[in-house]
Amino acid sequence: EIERLQKLVGDLRMLSQADAGELPLNPQRISPAARLERAIQLFQHQAEQQNIALSVETEAGLPEIWVDEDRMMQVMDNLLSNAFRYTPAGGKILIRAWNENGRARVKIEDTGTGIGAEDLPFIFDRFRRADKSRHTESGERGLGLAIVKALVESHGGSVWAESKPGDGSAFFVELPFASAS
Repeated sequence: EIERLQKLVGDLRMLSQADAGELPLNPQRISPAARLERAIQLFQHQAEQQNIALSVETEAGLPEIWVDEDRMMQVMDNLLSNAFRYTPAGGKILIRAWNENGRARVKIEDTGTGIGAEDLPFIFDRFRRADKSRHTESGERGLGLAIVKALVESHGGSVWAESKPGDGSAFFVELPFASAS
């Protein structure tokens, strides 16, 4: 219980720092393709255990992005954890990355349960869970997507989702490319 409270306090502190524009970042040039391949490797065992097909597709020649690698891994971890939580056995999770109008766009798409239209506008709000049946005993605090939004926006990016119940969900992260200099 103490560990969960400590994690909650840490998450709230990080969100507060992001809100105030004081979140410490250690940006560096990274390859979106390499970052996504690493994320896939970290989740491959879980995919096999849950019988979920996990794959990544990246556009050839995608430029580097200028981000804090640890913070972006936290974004991917939160988004992929959610995709696994809501995708049944035999389902699929696909991560795609491409250049969209001079920005890196990443799409995490699953064949999970989906999100209702009434919940979709609020999923990035703190303490909001679209699945009301999930309790805090499961370790969920309703902060994961709020953290994703705060971290992506702290890098000058944006995040949004598209979903329909029964058709799965797609989460989009858009980030600026690193400058050529």
